Order: sequence, then structure tokens, then C-alpha cells
Amino acid sequence: MTLKNDRYAYRVIWSANDDEYLGLCAEFPSLSWLAGTPEAALKGIRRVVAEGIKIMEADGESIPVPLSNRKYSGKFSVRIPPEIHRHLAIQAAEEGVSLNRFISAKLTR
Repeated sequence: MTLKNDRYAYRVIWSANDDEYLGLCAEFPSLSWLAGTPEAALKGIRRVVAEGIKIMEADGESIPVPLSNRKYSGKFSVRIPPEIHRHLAIQAAEEGVSLNRFISAKLTR
């Protein structure tokens, strides 16, 4: 069983502990699939997600919206220690840019 229009965020990583590839899905962090090849791990996690959604639907649970379909405002709040805030503000001022622009540039590097 596979999902039609599957837009979930999958990744496959090597698991040294299991000596196999591990298929993961960001929207379903409790699900995973181990396999001998990356292709099989991806196929397996996609199948597990499809089965999980089927169970969730039968139980009347809400299904996670794929990350790729979510709307983002471009704003988020981060708490940092005051001394780091001061240091970043000084660096931004020295470069002649706003703190927002300075931090945005740091995040995209």
C-alpha cells in the first residue's frame, strides 16, 4: 500500500547500531523502517506511513499536514542569553545592518 500524492518529508540514513539503512518521516517521528538498501528503507517507511494514516483515519485522528504543504510566516522567536544578544547586536552594528538581517544571513550560511 502506498499513498497517492505522497508529499511527506522522508529521509534515509545509515544506522551503525543496526548495520542497516533507516527510513524516517519528519511528520511521523515515531515511525521508522530498517532495510539493507536505501531504496528498500524508503519504500518501507512510505508503506509504514500509509498504513499508519489508514489506522489514524479509521480511529478518527487528524492526519499530519506534509511540511511541504504548510504555510510559514517567516517569523519565529528565539530566546538567547543576554550576552549573546548583545554580541550579535554589536556585530550587526559593525556591519551596518539590522540585527534581523544579520541573523538571517547567519542562518542561511
